Amino acid sequence: MKAVQAEVSTILMDRVGDWLMKSSLSGDNLEVMVRGFCERLAAAGLPLVRVHLSFSMLHPLYDALGFTWERGRGMEVEGFRKKAGLSSDRFLNSPYYHLLSNNLEYIRRRIDPSRPSEFPIFDDLKLLGVTDYMAFVQSFGDNSNQGMIGSWSTDNPSGFTDDMIEALLRVQSNLAVATKMAVLNKLADNMLTTYLGGDAGKRVLNGQIKRGEGDTIRAALVMADMRGSTKLAETSGREAYIDTLNQFFDAIAAPFNRAGGQILSFLGDGFLAVYPCERHQVPSQIACQAALSAAFKATARMSELNSQRRQKGLGEIGFGIGLHVGNVMFGNVGLTDRLTFSAFGSAVNEVQRLQLLTKKYPQRLIASKDFAAYCGGGWVTLGKEKLAGVRQKLTILSPDASDVGTIDDDGSLEGSYDRMSDAEQVILLHRDTRRIQLPTENPKKIQ
Repeated sequence: MKAVQAEVSTILMDRVGDWLMKSSLSGDNLEVMVRGFCERLAAAGLPLVRVHLSFSMLHPLYDALGFTWERGRGMEVEGFRKKAGLSSDRFLNSPYYHLLSNNLEYIRRRIDPSRPSEFPIFDDLKLLGVTDYMAFVQSFGDNSNQGMIGSWSTDNPSGFTDDMIEALLRVQSNLAVATKMAVLNKLADNMLTTYLGGDAGKRVLNGQIKRGEGDTIRAALVMADMRGSTKLAETSGREAYIDTLNQFFDAIAAPFNRAGGQILSFLGDGFLAVYPCERHQVPSQIACQAALSAAFKATARMSELNSQRRQKGLGEIGFGIGLHVGNVMFGNVGLTDRLTFSAFGSAVNEVQRLQLLTKKYPQRLIASKDFAAYCGGGWVTLGKEKLAGVRQKLTILSPDASDVGTIDDDGSLEGSYDRMSDAEQVILLHRDTRRIQLPTENPKKIQ
């Protein structure tokens, strides 16, 4: 049933603005804010049938987040990784691209189902009964690479009235202020999570930023390292070496960043991962078994990667993984004005030396006796080794290779995130075009 024309209540629209301010101060995320905003606009009497909003995001996986709300259907969220070479006539001919390419703040189009569509998206809007459409762009600042782009669609028989347009422009400014804070909060969370890991990032965001501040925790520990990286760096070009290093990390490291594990730090061509747990039997078993399962998956993924490399005539990538469990200090160290957040202590030193033993033994997975005891299953005792800094010799073991097949394996390498939202494609296409056509200009832009 189509919405009927009605006067816009200034009081109710002001309430929407007030809610946006409260949502921003409460620290609501973008999805909560946008969904609540759209539902409240509809509740205030605006005959909106569809709202699309997209926000540029500084994030390693994607350049934009898109939200599409339809009356009675809820909201769809999109966010995808950029992939080169995906130009599309659909996006080049979109209202957003037209808006950006002509340096316009907004465009409005009446939609007549009996006439050919000016833009491909209008064919979809006609199916929703849309009669009037407005697209807009809103920067978050003259020098900002973040901003908002979006559109309003109505099925009101008379389209948007002047009162509706005035109300939308006014609330659009409120939305820009509120969502800017949500975007900035998300950027901070994204960056800290990307560079520090999930748990460490949250600790820093919650104010744990003083030198020496931290906790002593129990954790299953994983240390992994690439073999032959020095020779590879010397014989390969910079780009080839970095590409190989990223392939290595994609294959071997990803399983340790799931199921309670977190990669705490990358150390050259290796990394340290931790599985925090309580200091009791059952939590320690869960953590160690999760770490071992991830090690099996990492091994399977490395096997697949090396198979792909052989098919391309490239050399295999060797690796070693050390597994241990113990108490570690988890917190900030460094200078008063330049800190790092990581794990330290004797257990970390021991897992590093266990990983180095994979150079001495043919096995790629070597664990301490304490770690193996929590895991159960079959293990092969390799012997006792004197680790530097450890008084007593440590019994070292390797998991029975026959157990690898019993692990639930998701070892296939992930494909590229090559799908992008409509707004992301438009924003990226516009950015790339402007860089080519206007190399000397510095226009206000949204990326």
